[in-house]
Amino acid sequence: PKDLKRFRQLLVNVTLATDIMDQDLKALRNERWDKAFSRPAAEGPCNNLAPMTRKDMHRKATIVMEHLIQASDVAHTMQHWHVYRKWNERLFLELTKAFQEGRMASDPAEFWYQGELGFFDHYIIPLAKKLSDCGVFGVSSDEYLNYALRNREEWAQKGEGIVHEMVSKRSRSNRRRSNK
Repeated sequence: PKDLKRFRQLLVNVTLATDIMDQDLKALRNERWDKAFSRPAAEGPCNNLAPMTRKDMHRKATIVMEHLIQASDVAHTMQHWHVYRKWNERLFLELTKAFQEGRMASDPAEFWYQGELGFFDHYIIPLAKKLSDCGVFGVSSDEYLNYALRNREEWAQKGEGIVHEMVSKRSRSNRRRSNK
């Protein structure tokens, strides 16, 4: 029963971790991360050799699982530029369709370029840094962070043009549909 209760709580936490828009949940997650990984600077964020209690282990495992689930939702942002572009465009087109069908208040073309920069700066890069700091992906941890940083830089340079391309593609697609 105790393990079952622990497992249920873990499932609830990792499911709630996918709600990245709720600022209260984000603040609670950040507090739990800080509590689980706060270490004196000389020891690094995840390198304390002091023995951990079972509760400490569970706290760390839970918060790492939450961050892994978050990373899985946005994994394309921490991979090669071409992978990022493919999934970024698909999301843009999905949200565009939602806007056209009245299920979204704003046209994504109005905010997409700046929105992606903010997403990298305030969510993706901090998430990749946390995963890198705790070493959950081993030697690949730095690779994900580096891809996120490079994709952010490339988006800053090319993103406005890419948004224009996606809008043009969307317009051509809409014209083809209306001609049928």
